[in-house]
Amino acid sequence: MSRPNSPSNDSINEQIKSLRHEDEMLYNILAIDVWALAKTIEEFHPGFWAEFMGNREKALRRFMSEVVVKSKPADIRRPPFLQ
Repeated sequence: MSRPNSPSNDSINEQIKSLRHEDEMLYNILAIDVWALAKTIEEFHPGFWAEFMGNREKALRRFMSEVVVKSKPADIRRPPFLQ
């Protein structure tokens, strides 16, 4: 049974499809913006992108090591300074 004022399933599916398409377009626009910004900075500061990616890799490694340390179960038989 459908309600008199409710949109049909086809209409809802079409709206979802439209929103997904718009989301994908926004993601692509943001990617182009980031690329353009990095390219512009690279022109004024050669080596920027390589330095940025190196720093990003270091930060990711540090973050991952902190997550692993925090998620590691504590062994109550070992003293805290050895954990």
